Amino acid sequence: MKKNITRVDALNTAITMITNTIELNGSGDPDEAKLTETVEVLTSIRDTITKANSRKSDKPTKTQVENAGIKAELLTHITAEGVRCGDLAAAVGISGQKASALLSQMVHEGTCRKVEGAKRVTLFALPSEG
Repeated sequence: MKKNITRVDALNTAITMITNTIELNGSGDPDEAKLTETVEVLTSIRDTITKANSRKSDKPTKTQVENAGIKAELLTHITAEGVRCGDLAAAVGISGQKASALLSQMVHEGTCRKVEGAKRVTLFALPSEG
Protein backbone atom coordinates (compact mmCIF):
# COMPACT_ATOMS: atom_id res chain seq x y z
CA MET A 1 0.00 0.00 0.00
CA LYS A 2 1.40 3.37 -1.01
CA LYS A 3 1.90 5.86 1.82
CA ASN A 4 0.49 9.32 1.20
CA ILE A 5 3.03 12.11 1.22
CA THR A 6 2.58 14.65 3.99
CA ARG A 7 2.85 18.42 3.59
CA VAL A 8 6.08 18.38 5.62
CA ASP A 9 7.54 15.67 3.33
CA ALA A 10 6.59 17.70 0.24
CA LEU A 11 8.15 20.84 1.69
CA ASN A 12 11.34 18.95 2.62
CA THR A 13 11.59 17.62 -0.94
CA ALA A 14 11.09 21.10 -2.43
CA ILE A 15 13.66 22.63 -0.06
CA THR A 16 16.20 19.93 -0.94
CA MET A 17 15.62 20.32 -4.68
CA ILE A 18 15.95 24.11 -4.58
CA THR A 19 19.06 23.92 -2.38
CA ASN A 20 20.63 21.42 -4.80
CA THR A 21 19.81 23.75 -7.72
CA ILE A 22 21.51 26.66 -5.94
CA GLU A 23 24.61 24.53 -5.30
CA LEU A 24 24.76 23.24 -8.89
CA ASN A 25 24.38 26.68 -10.48
CA GLY A 26 27.01 28.26 -8.27
CA SER A 27 27.15 31.75 -6.82
CA GLY A 28 26.95 33.55 -10.17
CA ASP A 29 23.32 32.55 -10.82
CA PRO A 30 21.07 35.62 -11.21
CA ASP A 31 18.15 33.72 -9.62
CA GLU A 32 20.14 32.73 -6.54
CA ALA A 33 18.62 35.43 -4.29
CA LYS A 34 15.07 34.49 -5.32
CA LEU A 35 15.77 30.76 -4.79
CA THR A 36 17.37 31.42 -1.40
CA GLU A 37 14.36 33.49 -0.34
CA THR A 38 12.05 30.70 -1.52
CA VAL A 39 13.97 28.18 0.61
CA GLU A 40 13.59 30.48 3.64
CA VAL A 41 9.84 30.84 3.09
CA LEU A 42 9.34 27.09 2.59
CA THR A 43 11.42 26.36 5.69
CA SER A 44 9.27 28.78 7.70
CA ILE A 45 6.07 27.12 6.46
CA ARG A 46 7.47 23.66 7.29
CA ASP A 47 8.45 24.78 10.79
CA THR A 48 4.99 26.26 11.40
CA ILE A 49 3.30 23.01 10.36
CA THR A 50 5.68 20.93 12.48
CA LYS A 51 5.05 23.16 15.50
CA ALA A 52 1.27 22.91 15.06
CA ASN A 53 1.47 19.13 14.73
CA SER A 54 3.53 18.86 17.91
CA ARG A 55 0.78 20.62 19.90
CA LYS A 56 -1.74 17.89 19.11
CA SER A 57 -2.37 15.73 22.12
CA ASP A 58 -3.32 12.10 22.57
CA LYS A 59 -5.42 13.16 25.56
CA PRO A 60 -9.16 12.61 24.92
CA THR A 61 -11.41 15.65 24.74
CA LYS A 62 -14.05 16.46 27.35
CA THR A 63 -16.79 15.15 25.03
CA GLN A 64 -14.89 11.91 24.36
CA VAL A 65 -14.58 11.33 28.12
CA GLU A 66 -18.31 12.02 28.62
CA ASN A 67 -19.22 9.73 25.72
CA ALA A 68 -17.12 6.89 27.15
CA GLY A 69 -19.21 7.02 30.31
CA ILE A 70 -22.45 7.05 28.33
CA LYS A 71 -21.25 4.11 26.21
CA ALA A 72 -20.51 2.13 29.38
CA GLU A 73 -24.00 2.91 30.67
CA LEU A 74 -25.57 1.93 27.32
CA LEU A 75 -23.69 -1.35 27.48
CA THR A 76 -25.32 -2.20 30.83
CA HIS A 77 -28.78 -1.99 29.19
CA ILE A 78 -27.94 -4.04 26.07
CA THR A 79 -29.09 -7.66 26.14
CA ALA A 80 -28.06 -10.71 24.14
CA GLU A 81 -31.40 -10.63 22.28
CA GLY A 82 -31.11 -6.93 21.41
CA VAL A 83 -32.71 -3.63 22.37
CA ARG A 84 -34.07 -0.80 20.22
CA CYS A 85 -32.04 2.40 20.03
CA GLY A 86 -34.94 4.51 21.32
CA ASP A 87 -35.38 2.26 24.36
CA LEU A 88 -31.67 2.51 25.15
CA ALA A 89 -31.77 6.29 24.77
CA ALA A 90 -34.72 6.56 27.15
CA ALA A 91 -33.07 4.23 29.70
CA VAL A 92 -29.88 6.31 29.73
CA GLY A 93 -31.60 9.71 29.41
CA ILE A 94 -30.06 10.91 26.14
CA SER A 95 -31.52 11.85 22.77
CA GLY A 96 -32.18 9.22 20.15
CA GLN A 97 -29.70 10.89 17.80
CA LYS A 98 -26.90 10.78 20.37
CA ALA A 99 -27.72 7.17 21.22
CA SER A 100 -27.68 6.24 17.54
CA ALA A 101 -24.29 7.90 17.00
CA LEU A 102 -22.75 6.28 20.08
CA LEU A 103 -24.21 2.86 19.25
CA SER A 104 -22.79 3.11 15.73
CA GLN A 105 -19.37 3.82 17.26
CA MET A 106 -19.81 0.86 19.61
CA VAL A 107 -20.68 -1.43 16.68
CA HIS A 108 -17.55 -0.23 14.90
CA GLU A 109 -15.49 -0.85 18.06
CA GLY A 110 -17.01 -4.32 18.44
CA THR A 111 -18.57 -3.73 21.87
CA CYS A 112 -22.06 -4.43 20.50
CA ARG A 113 -23.63 -5.61 17.26
CA LYS A 114 -26.64 -4.78 15.11
CA VAL A 115 -29.33 -7.43 14.69
CA GLU A 116 -32.58 -7.32 12.76
CA GLY A 117 -35.64 -7.75 14.92
CA ALA A 118 -39.30 -8.32 14.09
CA LYS A 119 -40.73 -6.08 11.39
CA ARG A 120 -37.21 -5.14 10.23
CA VAL A 121 -36.47 -3.14 13.38
CA THR A 122 -32.77 -2.69 14.12
CA LEU A 123 -31.75 -3.88 17.54
CA PHE A 124 -28.43 -3.57 19.32
CA ALA A 125 -27.18 -6.69 21.06
CA LEU A 126 -24.13 -7.88 22.95
CA PRO A 127 -21.44 -9.31 20.69
CA SER A 128 -21.93 -12.98 19.90
CA GLU A 129 -19.58 -15.48 21.53
CA GLY A 130 -17.01 -17.16 19.30
